[in-house]
Amino acid sequence: MAGQAAKSVAKTIGGYQYPWREKLAKHSSELSKGVWGYWHLGAWKPLGISARHRAKIRREVLLAGQDWPYDPARKEMRTKRKGHKVDRIAAEKRENTAKLMVKMPQMLLDYKKRVWEKRMKEEEKNKS
Repeated sequence: MAGQAAKSVAKTIGGYQYPWREKLAKHSSELSKGVWGYWHLGAWKPLGISARHRAKIRREVLLAGQDWPYDPARKEMRTKRKGHKVDRIAAEKRENTAKLMVKMPQMLLDYKKRVWEKRMKEEEKNKS
């Protein structure tokens, strides 16, 4: 008895292996209208299938290894940065400061040399 019951259950499961195909066929018209809804004669109409139910069917299809054609096409990524302009300017200033600090020892040596040369010229003028 138990063996026969197990066989019948296995046969039922084997025959009913792709329940998502039936759901997909049933809701294909709603799924093709969009993710959240669609505009019809100037009015927004929500889908006849809930987002939760749609996500459940989508997950079953993807887990079965099939593709899901009902997602909208991906948009290009934003090139314009988000955030406040002052933050971007501050970051640029920090970068410039770091570059200047690398150059700073040479700049100081050049400055000291110029001052020394100027002082020498003044001493020569005073002597002559």
